[in-house]
Amino acid sequence: MSSLSHSRSMPSDLDSPLDPPHQSGRTRARTRERFLPIRLLQAPSVLLLFLWMIVPLAMTVYFSFNRYNLMSPDQTGFVGFDNYRFLLEDPAFWPSIGNTAVLIGSVLSVSVIGGTLLAVLFDQPFRGRGIARLLVIGPFFVMPTVAALIWKNMIMHPVYGLLAVFMRDLGMQPVDWLAEYPMLSVIIIVSWQWIPFAFLILLTALQSLDVDQKEAAQLDGAGPIRIFFYIVLPHLKRAITVVIMIETIFLLSVFAEIFTTTAGGPGTATTNLTYLVYSIGLQQFDIGIASAGGIFAVVLANIVSFFLVRMLARNLKGANEK
Repeated sequence: MSSLSHSRSMPSDLDSPLDPPHQSGRTRARTRERFLPIRLLQAPSVLLLFLWMIVPLAMTVYFSFNRYNLMSPDQTGFVGFDNYRFLLEDPAFWPSIGNTAVLIGSVLSVSVIGGTLLAVLFDQPFRGRGIARLLVIGPFFVMPTVAALIWKNMIMHPVYGLLAVFMRDLGMQPVDWLAEYPMLSVIIIVSWQWIPFAFLILLTALQSLDVDQKEAAQLDGAGPIRIFFYIVLPHLKRAITVVIMIETIFLLSVFAEIFTTTAGGPGTATTNLTYLVYSIGLQQFDIGIASAGGIFAVVLANIVSFFLVRMLARNLKGANEK
């Protein structure tokens, strides 16, 4: 009996005199008490952000299922999915989806390729490199409306624009870019704004490339082109994915450039989904159908973001495994 009581009093392999069984519970309680004030301090900000997001979204969902036209405010009521049906039957809806895809794909191609080439160029040492970098990054800090006005009135204007003056000096007929090539003009303006962003991200990633890899490749007889395709580009893969993800999310909501330059025209040549929602809501005053378009845009943005985040996570996972 005494030996049994003695064995019960002896500490086991998992316990120690310095770690009694009730200590873990006390530690968890102290941890909760320690973080409770922090959570209470964070609660107002989290609640404010939640309301900031959920209230407009809930109102948009509500109006998308109701008839609400500012020209007929007395005619209201639940209409189910009629607003979505009218949106899908709108002659400008599917062209706006196509224009959105063309705009995003073109700007991504131009900005990624141009940003990569500029990053490789500005990674080389030369006199005045710091000032040149500031000049390249500058367009990214210009407001979209201001950038659109500059391109519309000072560069692409068929009479007073720089391109018109240059073409007349060469004996050529000036081109009214915004009337004859509206989508190309918008792509040029938006790409001019987003190339600096891609350049900045890719240049930062390029500066983390180990110089010894380039030197080893040069000693093995590899030229600049082979070094670019087999060393530089694989190193920039994750940075390019980040650029694509961030730019795609913002390019889904391009509006100021189109509103300032072409107003969605001629016809629906430059009408993207964002401008279509604006046109239905603030030009046709149909809040119900415009809300349905807003919900469609939110769903589209979330689908695109989902696949882009998965692609980025896959690249990061592959890099960590290496």
